Amino acid sequence: MKNIQEIRAQFPILNTMVNQKPLIYLDNAATSQKPLSVLNAIGDYYKSLNANVHRGIHTLSQEATTAMEESRKKVQHFIHAAHAHEIIFTYGTTDAINLISRGLEGVLTSNDEVIISELEHHSNIVPWQMLCEKTQSKLRYIPLLDNGTLDMEEFDKILNENTKLVAVNHVSNALGVINPIEDIINKAHQFGAWVMVDGAQSIPHLQIDVQQLNADFYVFSGHKMYGPTGTGVLYGKEEILNQLNPYRGGGEMIHTVSMEKSTYADLPFKFEAGTPHIAGNIALGNAIDFMNEVGMEFIHTHEQELLKYALDELSQIKEIEIYAKHAPRSGAISFNFNKKGVHSSDVGMILDKLGIAVRTGHHCCQPIMSRFGIPGTVRASFAVYNTTEEVDELIKGVKFAIQMLN
Repeated sequence: MKNIQEIRAQFPILNTMVNQKPLIYLDNAATSQKPLSVLNAIGDYYKSLNANVHRGIHTLSQEATTAMEESRKKVQHFIHAAHAHEIIFTYGTTDAINLISRGLEGVLTSNDEVIISELEHHSNIVPWQMLCEKTQSKLRYIPLLDNGTLDMEEFDKILNENTKLVAVNHVSNALGVINPIEDIINKAHQFGAWVMVDGAQSIPHLQIDVQQLNADFYVFSGHKMYGPTGTGVLYGKEEILNQLNPYRGGGEMIHTVSMEKSTYADLPFKFEAGTPHIAGNIALGNAIDFMNEVGMEFIHTHEQELLKYALDELSQIKEIEIYAKHAPRSGAISFNFNKKGVHSSDVGMILDKLGIAVRTGHHCCQPIMSRFGIPGTVRASFAVYNTTEEVDELIKGVKFAIQMLN
């Protein structure tokens, strides 16, 4: 399936009219739309397979368990993990990061340090602040340069033998910048530090091989890769996951329970307390099937062509400023109008009247906005179903907004 119109036909929502205009959906960094195969998988589960997993000997329970575990294997192969039990189902990237941070409470000491970056989503800042407050460990960060990339010279300076964990995103949700993640991992490992990669914005766009990257943890959300909301994945190396304590207790995650003491189940169930989002986890496998059918190489190439075209066209508009304009990027472009007093939300509302959905504001990245001295940006973010014709409409919309706001 390499034809864009055939791909678009898989997404019913793209036929929606917004303000009497055909929907042009350019907010994919927030959440991507869902193909029919994913929508049907959710309905099919509840219509013909609805039962809890791992707990029943009856047929529906066994079939539901098989379907969800097959999805786990699809995730394993998609990111090239060594073992299926290294794939933990979560409720999203935020949930996965919190799982790791809470698990590290019994590992970190007051002598340890955690490094994050100024380029992070709040979900990859706040949990580490909470962890360091609780363990009295030190939180440090890699600064952001004027060009929108990380200050790797400063990273070299703050990385030391006390560094226990480095937690950074692979691709910035706010700016679309691709970080030098291989370099970060290699340098951190030289000091014996673990590395957690926030892959929420990379998993829909880049081919990920966690073993080649040698990442200790890799986390992402299903809803940004054409899957359902409320689904996500934590990949972790087996030997490291076994060192972490679970932060949720309950059914499924136990081996034995007495009134005096409980022991925990083996991976992955140790971290999957309670009834999971079964329909969502199964449908996540269908989203991976869709991406594999289209082909990650095709997805990446098509989206890069859209990004280049959009950058070229936006660069010709003198009234706007593009952030991290010359940095390696994937998925998104952030920009603002140069005119003082024009807020990104003003632009977003005008574009919405034209049927164009973009994201405005700080994108849950207030430190980035503070670094550039702005309240927010306009962000256009792309998926495989977007077209150059839609980029043309975005450009027309931006020019119209300039006229309206002058």
